[in-house]
Amino acid sequence: MNARYAWSERFPARHSVTENSDHPVVGPLGDLYPPATGAGLRALEERLGVELPPSYRQFLLFANGWGSDDDCRLLRVEEAGWLRDVDPSVAESWSEPKPENSWSVPDELYFVYGQEQDSIRYRGEYVPDTLLIGYWDDGVALLNPHVRTSEGEWEAWYLAPWKPGANRYKSFWDLAMDEL
Repeated sequence: MNARYAWSERFPARHSVTENSDHPVVGPLGDLYPPATGAGLRALEERLGVELPPSYRQFLLFANGWGSDDDCRLLRVEEAGWLRDVDPSVAESWSEPKPENSWSVPDELYFVYGQEQDSIRYRGEYVPDTLLIGYWDDGVALLNPHVRTSEGEWEAWYLAPWKPGANRYKSFWDLAMDEL
């Protein structure tokens, strides 16, 4: 496993789980499901037609999902999918052109992360093509395959109806570290 993505340090108190159990284990940050299998990850990648970004892939090999509350969870391999397919109403509502999120956000305004980021400056045209990976606080966690780092990471987004746009991160790892 890539040491850069030290999931076991963020979720240190894993309890042993019986082989092939579908039940989550309870840790200090909530319920963690047993790790996804390599075959399960390959099946997801085949279904999507893409290779998953490294930090998300490593998370799934650590825990195939997190949380048991429908409003606050990261999806299991079997549940993740393109937003346009899994939750078309969310994809449609966030990709509709609005004056404040013009499709022509220039790179110098778009590629700003952290405290300086203006969440209103997201590219709505990317929304239907994002990978839905979770729900929390009435929002959705997404991975954007349109923006990738040289290491293969995809941009990660958090969208919620009470936010004026998307909180964007350079990777799933960055989103998880900020939200956890």
